[in-house]
Amino acid sequence: MKKIFSLSFLMLSISLFSQQKIDRKALVTRHNVHITAIDTLASLTVGNGTFAFTVDATGLQSFPEKYQNGIPLGTQSEWGWDSYKNTENYKFSETLKDVDQYGRKISYSTQIKEPARKKEAVEWFRQNPHLLQLGNIGFEIIKKDGSLVKPDDIKAINQKLNLWSGKIESYFEVEGTSVKVITACDQTKDALGFKVESDLIQQGRLKIRVRIPFPTGLWGDMGTKWEEKQDVSISAVAIAGTEMGKKWGGKQDYKSNLKIKNKSEATITHVMDSISYDINLKWKGTASIKEKAKHYFVVEPSKSNIIELSCSFIQTDKNKSVIPSFEAIEKSSIGGWESFWESGAAVDFSESTDKRAHELERRVILSQYLTKLQCTGKVPPQETGLTYNSWYGKPHLEMHWWHGVHFALWDRPELLEKSLPWYQKVFEKAKNIAKRQGFEGARWQKMTDYDGNESPSSVGAFLIWQQPHFITYADLIYQAKPTASTLNLYSERVFATADFMASFANYDSKNDRYVLGPGVIPAQERFKAIETFNPTYELAYWNWALKTAIAWKKKLNQKVPEKWEDVLKKLSPLPIAKDVYLATESATDSYTNPEFKTDHPSVLGTFGMLPETSLLDKKIMKNTFDLVWNTWTWDKTWGWDFPMTAMSAARLQMPEKAIDALFMNVVTNTYLKNGHNYQSPRLTLYLPGNGGLLTAVAMMCAGWEGNTIENPGFPKDGTWKVKSEGFKKMF
Repeated sequence: MKKIFSLSFLMLSISLFSQQKIDRKALVTRHNVHITAIDTLASLTVGNGTFAFTVDATGLQSFPEKYQNGIPLGTQSEWGWDSYKNTENYKFSETLKDVDQYGRKISYSTQIKEPARKKEAVEWFRQNPHLLQLGNIGFEIIKKDGSLVKPDDIKAINQKLNLWSGKIESYFEVEGTSVKVITACDQTKDALGFKVESDLIQQGRLKIRVRIPFPTGLWGDMGTKWEEKQDVSISAVAIAGTEMGKKWGGKQDYKSNLKIKNKSEATITHVMDSISYDINLKWKGTASIKEKAKHYFVVEPSKSNIIELSCSFIQTDKNKSVIPSFEAIEKSSIGGWESFWESGAAVDFSESTDKRAHELERRVILSQYLTKLQCTGKVPPQETGLTYNSWYGKPHLEMHWWHGVHFALWDRPELLEKSLPWYQKVFEKAKNIAKRQGFEGARWQKMTDYDGNESPSSVGAFLIWQQPHFITYADLIYQAKPTASTLNLYSERVFATADFMASFANYDSKNDRYVLGPGVIPAQERFKAIETFNPTYELAYWNWALKTAIAWKKKLNQKVPEKWEDVLKKLSPLPIAKDVYLATESATDSYTNPEFKTDHPSVLGTFGMLPETSLLDKKIMKNTFDLVWNTWTWDKTWGWDFPMTAMSAARLQMPEKAIDALFMNVVTNTYLKNGHNYQSPRLTLYLPGNGGLLTAVAMMCAGWEGNTIENPGFPKDGTWKVKSEGFKKMF
């Protein structure tokens, strides 16, 4: 009896241990970021999902030129868009080019090279609107000799990002005198709070600068263009492959007007081509503000050795609200971030003996922080979030999958759902694209903006893998909230998406099948649109999404369109050659042409991002995975390719490969001190990589529908002890 009791007690103890809740504060704070030197790739950010502010080692944005080729010191909000004046009266129709497809002419907005007028129209619509850098807030510190402090003068740096509270605490010295700074962001308003403590204040040697840059009109905008005619001093490599842009509309007569309200408040109103916004300032302590130069203002604190400064950004025509105090902003940051970390899922690898476990945990924690503050607004984010512009600040809707899906899997579906009303806002424009091209339903934009306009692109115009995404998002929300109200809320857009997909599939009467393309560029952007048809991943996605849309029709007791069922029944099979899946049916040289073994290995998304479909043969998929793993040119890939590969490995019951994929030693799989996924000097951060990592880890922990293996993405050799809670299964 004693032995039975002892065994039962041991089993109970093990069970209770496995059910112990994770100490989330310990989990999160052991990955607080600590900076001890000026490192231009280690900039830190505070934000709230719709607004973000990135600082250097001083806790403010004191040295933007120093950091512009690293992680730039940006201040961006999702509402901050401007368009240059269209003085040449360019029309979007000038960007359209007819393409022979399905025996008829179909117009696409592409990067037309000639005549000159059309080329200029294309450039204008690519550049406009562009997301703004709203303002630079930094220190002006005067040395004993009267000169301004430079980066090399900043000593004894000790800076920490406290992830649990969302605050940045900075310490540094100038000529032996210390400066302490706390930086925080309000979680409900686009407002920043700073608390600065230093004897330099009483000495009149520490001031706070507010400077508003000009938009560059370039592919990227690091917020360092201070004069209208100034050449942007970013490295040649940083702008390689970009259009330098044209000074549209001649003189940019922007205005920045200072209004001093009282002894502790002032407003700077900045008026541009198509937007006007206010920078509201409020301070606690004795200080004054003055205009130093055009678009350049200085707050000069005095008397005390402490200054508390609040700064809020708001569009001029929006309802005014009270500027929160530093204390209120700090409280909002602490409460908001604590609430975030206590919600949703969590995973703890601390008891694992695999030497990579701690680093994976670090990447996971920092990726949650970065995607929460950069990617949870009302608009799908751009790939560089709210830090600096890439592609003029424009969201790419095919990337919204990587930005957003993980929130639902981490049991935070409300963070994904915040951006879904945007698809209703731009719904008519998506339907108009489909109508213009002769298709049914809604064709979702690829490279777009706040208002859902198309941007000309010779690649993006022909991508189709973003089309089923809305069905993915809606179905994830339905899994979280399986109610009739969820179905009714999203069904119109789900069904319009399916209508387009069914009409886009072209019937091949000779072979009695439906074909995707020609006139298609796959997720692997290495194939010419006019020659390409039946990409493997897209075929599988069409199959899954149409089945899901049909299931929604049945849940609502609505008649299923015959066209949907016919396309689903007769959709082309996944293309096969030599017992592996080709990238596309049209590319029989998918694995012999070196160019076709670069970029995204999206064929792996067929059984990774997607579940097993009726089109799939898992043995052939395993052969395909092995071939891609062994022969792909991995140094010519992107940050989300590694999580996608891990997801495929997990579904194929190869957990060792899943871990190896997440740690593949490739530059684009680099995660910096601040957690950002580095790609190249041109793209120093890449949030789809962070979101992809979170998606993969969620799947590796919770699995997917039909899976019965615990933590299926982790090896079972005893080196990985995974403690997780709250995850939702992938479809």
